[in-house]
Amino acid sequence: MSEGVVKIRRWVATVVVVAALAAGAVLSQGMKDWTGHSVLGAGKATPTIASEGTPVNLGNFVNGFSSVLKPALPAVVNIRTSKVVKTHGRDSMAPLFNDPMFRQFFGDQFGQQNPQPQREQSLGSGVIITTDGTIITNNHVIDGATDIKVFLSDKREFKAKLIGTDPKTDVAVLKIEANDLPTLPLGNSSSLQVGDLIFAIGDPFGIGETATMGIVSATERRGLRIEDYENFIQTDAAINPGNSGGAMIDLHGNLVGINTAILSGGSGGNQGIGFAIPINMARSVMDQIMAHGKVVRGYIGVGIQDVTPDIAKQFGLNQSRGVLIGDVSPDTPGAKAGLKRGDVILALNGQEMNDANQLRLNVSQTAPGTSVKLTIWRDGKTQEKTLTLAELPEKAAKASQGEESGGALEGVEVQELTPEIAQELNLATGTHGVLITSVEQSSVAASQGLSRGDVIQEVNHKPVTNVEEYRHALAGADKQAVLLLVNHGGVTRYIVVEPQ
Repeated sequence: MSEGVVKIRRWVATVVVVAALAAGAVLSQGMKDWTGHSVLGAGKATPTIASEGTPVNLGNFVNGFSSVLKPALPAVVNIRTSKVVKTHGRDSMAPLFNDPMFRQFFGDQFGQQNPQPQREQSLGSGVIITTDGTIITNNHVIDGATDIKVFLSDKREFKAKLIGTDPKTDVAVLKIEANDLPTLPLGNSSSLQVGDLIFAIGDPFGIGETATMGIVSATERRGLRIEDYENFIQTDAAINPGNSGGAMIDLHGNLVGINTAILSGGSGGNQGIGFAIPINMARSVMDQIMAHGKVVRGYIGVGIQDVTPDIAKQFGLNQSRGVLIGDVSPDTPGAKAGLKRGDVILALNGQEMNDANQLRLNVSQTAPGTSVKLTIWRDGKTQEKTLTLAELPEKAAKASQGEESGGALEGVEVQELTPEIAQELNLATGTHGVLITSVEQSSVAASQGLSRGDVIQEVNHKPVTNVEEYRHALAGADKQAVLLLVNHGGVTRYIVVEPQ
């Protein structure tokens, strides 16, 4: 996660130093409580689905928006979690033991104690979506918790069971034993437009139910590196620590998003840039969790990257569009369908693909076993490929002085890639190319992501198997931009390097 992006969680740590026997009791009891939380495949939740609402006349809100918020507030709950962690004695005792003067006279023996169990507490929010107590929240609100408690607006308190989580989208589903609870109807987040009025409801800093208002600043925000799968709604409504898992509602009072993160600029507080998971995405994840206890995603088996203007030029595209395939894993749907490195995926089932994150998201939300049609760009013309998606595997996603390069690759040194070196780098048997032994940090190549240990396998679409072929390929490029196929840790991708 990039610096300045904050998942809106607040751990409120309370440090308790106890005797060894008492500490052990606390730890064992905490683990005992946790054993009853996970319920895999808990049936199907039946939330209320809102009908498509007609446009709202703002002139009807003469005295504000209480008519929207009053029925919605009781459906947003406060979530308090705790977990048992171990810290070293010095960390849990007075700061005196870390004082250099104290340690000079008494040594480190006072800090060399056994790790002490402590209980940390966290605050967050959640949304009730069924009258019998199904609650949706963020995974990071309850991650690692040994105890989960839900507090309703009418002051009732419940111990929650964890139905399941999906860390890749930061969604978690809880269940409390209750009936006739207030709920929020699920809206259609796909109908949101920039400029629409929305409200954020949650429990910031644990002060109690709070509603803020703003607009939809952007939709389909991806590539923020907050989660593995992103399609965020961006808003300027005030969102702060403790709002995680709370509700984003529209003017009809329908749930359109789950508040998740803020861009804090390093301050840790609201800066007017907040993000919510679209409810359409969260609902899809929740339905799979309720039915299977996990989320099952589609899988093609190709390594992909965005098409930059430089890459578009190298592949004969008249504009930066589509998604470039940099690698094709063997015995996968992509390989079986005949996809190749250097293919550009222009569309999936007729829908244009503009970046790699969009393609990953669309494929992930398509069930394994589904037949899909890809429109690709290869050798200057379009082709159609049909394939059947597989299930995303759990683990998918993943020297001496040499000769110095010139031209666009000035500052890059390479050497022969021997079978022994390839084995040390965990590269597939038969991998050919030249090994980068060093890259000057001030070079253009470094700015494009080339680094020591990368293997250059192609130069301008020409395979290189040794330094001589590599040098010859570069000589032909002279002072022009160079298109490289680079193997990094077993995964290949294309990089364009312009000469200085």
